[in-house]
Amino acid sequence: MTPHLMKAYNRIDLEAVRGEGAYLFDSAGRRYLDFLSGVAVNALGHCHPVLVDALRRQAETLWHASNLVRIPDQERLADRLCHASFADAVFFTNSGGEAVDFSLKLIRRYFKGTNEPGRWRVITFDEGFHGRSMAAIAAGGQPKLTQGYEPVVDGFDRVPFADMDALRSAIRADTAAVFLEPIQGEGGVRPFPPVILREIRSICDEHGLLLVLDEVQTGFGRTGRLFAHENAGVKPDIVAAAKGIGAGFPLGAVLAVTKVADCVVPGSHGSTLGGSPLGAAVGNALLDVILADGFLDGPDGAPGHVSRMAEELRAGLQAIAGDHPDIVEEVRGTGLLIGLKCRVDNKSFMATLRDHGLLTAPAGHNVVRVLPPLNVEQRHIDEALQILHQACAGLRAAA
Repeated sequence: MTPHLMKAYNRIDLEAVRGEGAYLFDSAGRRYLDFLSGVAVNALGHCHPVLVDALRRQAETLWHASNLVRIPDQERLADRLCHASFADAVFFTNSGGEAVDFSLKLIRRYFKGTNEPGRWRVITFDEGFHGRSMAAIAAGGQPKLTQGYEPVVDGFDRVPFADMDALRSAIRADTAAVFLEPIQGEGGVRPFPPVILREIRSICDEHGLLLVLDEVQTGFGRTGRLFAHENAGVKPDIVAAAKGIGAGFPLGAVLAVTKVADCVVPGSHGSTLGGSPLGAAVGNALLDVILADGFLDGPDGAPGHVSRMAEELRAGLQAIAGDHPDIVEEVRGTGLLIGLKCRVDNKSFMATLRDHGLLTAPAGHNVVRVLPPLNVEQRHIDEALQILHQACAGLRAAA
């Protein structure tokens, strides 16, 4: 490894050189079934032909034009997102971190424009992960993220995960919003139960708070719906999104309802590259696939492809947990964002899976994240389950 890269990552010794569908290939020519998916980024696997064609055509036409001029594909992408979601307006960013930061800015700007300008504090939940900007690490509050960056940004009040009594007790005269991930990804693949999300929405309405959701990892089909909050029938005020929207191309978005979006005026925020012609072309191509009939929603409300594959994968993982309770304690998550709560060290388990040709991602609470591409096929699931069985059996034999 080159000494000229800052040592910000504890990289495994795998040189990724090529991707094809659900598979990643290293410099030695070995093929891995990629259920890491760039940490839930590669929504359609590697080099999906629809995305490749869109990017190639746009690259031959226009790369960058600046947000000082109109970008037709950006406008089309915004229209499609609003038509398919709760939102009335969209702002495009380059990443999830930027989307989170602007969402937090919007909270303050919204209340500065109301008759309650003293509201600015935000309630978050323990072990949330919202990115690595100064505001994002303060919102999450995890010591491993804030250490060395003190003093952290003020304005966040954290409460225990899904603790509604603590949430109510934390509300003060200067509280402005509640901010959370519908499913904590880095925090151990812990979903907020739908009844809890609905109660949080009710509490926000009762106290005049904004409900702001971090759907950077859970959005764009990962849970079987366009956004995870739809599974609970909840309508947020602001959503920060990224990862899957660009399927590997840097793109993020902040979606908001009218009352929030109307506080944005020229000069109040900006992005040099957010929603560029290249990014907008890829985002529209991604929507062409995931919004097609049968992908997220089947006919007459039947489960779409993502939900069907998620059911198959979850059933297989539950069987593995039943066969190997000394290795896998619990299967958790929603859709194709699945966590395996381990009884063995999760990173050792991941290394064993990698040796058998399966890539996964770590998470808190000793969890292994299983994140297949959304267009995963039954044969990929069967292959992954076979590898998991082999890995568990190998670990048991070595114990």
